[in-house]
Amino acid sequence: MDETLEQFTRTTIEMHGSIGAEWLRGLPGIISDVERRWSLKVHPPFGHLSYNYVAPAVRSDGTPAVLKVGFSNRELETEIAALRVFDGQGIVRLLDADSDQGSLLLERLKPGTPLSDLNDDAKATSIAARLMCQLWRPAPEGHLFPSVADWASGLGKLRQRFDGTTGPLPHRLVEEAESRFAELISSMGASVLLHGDLHHGNILSAERQPWLAIDPKGVVGEPAYEVGALLRNIAPQLALESQPGRILARRVYQLAEELGFDRERLRSWALAQAVLSAWWSLEDHGRGWEWAISCAELLSQIEV
Repeated sequence: MDETLEQFTRTTIEMHGSIGAEWLRGLPGIISDVERRWSLKVHPPFGHLSYNYVAPAVRSDGTPAVLKVGFSNRELETEIAALRVFDGQGIVRLLDADSDQGSLLLERLKPGTPLSDLNDDAKATSIAARLMCQLWRPAPEGHLFPSVADWASGLGKLRQRFDGTTGPLPHRLVEEAESRFAELISSMGASVLLHGDLHHGNILSAERQPWLAIDPKGVVGEPAYEVGALLRNIAPQLALESQPGRILARRVYQLAEELGFDRERLRSWALAQAVLSAWWSLEDHGRGWEWAISCAELLSQIEV
C-alpha cells in the first residue's frame, strides 16, 4: 500500500473505528459499482487523500470527471445538497451522486492548481472574496443544512470531555470564543447558505472560470461567518512567516473592505471559529490543534 492510501486508511479508522475498517474493505466494490452504473473508468487516486477517496475518472463519452467516495454520513449528504443548490455558480459542478453510498461524480477542474500556490496573498484573498459573493444565496425551504449555531454548540463538548476544564486548550481563549459565539449568533443578520470551509486548498484553477471552489460543507449563517477558514490558512506558510499576525490583520482589513463587512465582526467570527477548529482536531484526532489556537491568539491581538 502506498503512502497516500496508508494515510487515508489511518484517518478513516481513526475517525470511524471498526466500522471504518469494514467500509474500507468494501471500497473496491463501491468503486466497481459506480464504474458500472455511471459508465466510468476510474484511475488511481490523487495524492494527499484525507477523509475521502478522490480519484480522476473518465466518462464513456470521454469527458474527464472526478470520483469522490466517503464514509457515508451527514457531512457528505450536506455537501451533495450544497452542490445542488450552488449549481456550478462559483463552484465545481455535481454530475451525479448517491448519498446512501457516499459517492459523488464531479466536474474535473483543470489545471486544478490550488489557490495556495499563488504567491500574492492579497490577490489570493481577492479571488476568494469574489467566489464567496458568487456562492452565497438563500437556503431552500425545508433544508437540512446545519446552522452556524449548531456548529458552535459543539464547543460545549470540550468541557464535557475534560470534566469542566478546557483540557490542553487555553482557558482564556475558549472563554473568549464562547462569549463571542453567543454575541454573534444572537445578533446575526440575514442568513444564507455558506460554503463553510472556503480556504486556499478548496479553491482550484479551472477553465470554465479562472477559479472555482470545491468541497463545500454547507452551513447556514450570516455571510461574515465565511471568512474564518480563509483567515487561518494556509497553515504551513503562515506558520513560517516571521510576522503571521500582520498577514492576518491585512486579510481582515482587506476582506472587510472588499465584502463590506465590519472589521471587528469578521475578527470575532474568525477567532471563535479558530478555537472551534482546534477543538474539532482534538476531538477527532487528539492532536493537530496547535495552529488553530495560534491563529486565535494572533486574532485576539489585532487592533481593528
